[in-house]
Amino acid sequence: MRIMLDTNVIISAFVLSSQPLTKMIDVISENHTIVLSTYVIAELKRVVREKFPDKYSLVENFLQRLDFELVYTPEVIDKSKFPEIRDKKDLPILVSAIIENVDILISGDKDFIAVNVERPEILTSKSFVDKYC
Repeated sequence: MRIMLDTNVIISAFVLSSQPLTKMIDVISENHTIVLSTYVIAELKRVVREKFPDKYSLVENFLQRLDFELVYTPEVIDKSKFPEIRDKKDLPILVSAIIENVDILISGDKDFIAVNVERPEILTSKSFVDKYC
């Protein structure tokens, strides 16, 4: 399966050192394809630089070590063609997952979980582990 990770999952795993999430990402990378969008990578770097500047080297190290498929997030999005999401800052991530036809989007953000789409399957990290690990 192709599995996209949201920024909050990566931050929790590698910046905040959540062992369950780190293990989940290891399992995904061994058995599936991790997909990261250009938007998620930019957001990850920005958030860590602003909120956890002493951890920024972890992000660079993570991105260098992780085997992932990079997908482009469009800068111009026709909102009428995609499902509504409460937090408009999350729309680029949702759009990336939809247009790149990923199987699963993993996020801890409740706004994603509330979106009604057939594909991708949107799961929290816990629900992913419960269902697939």
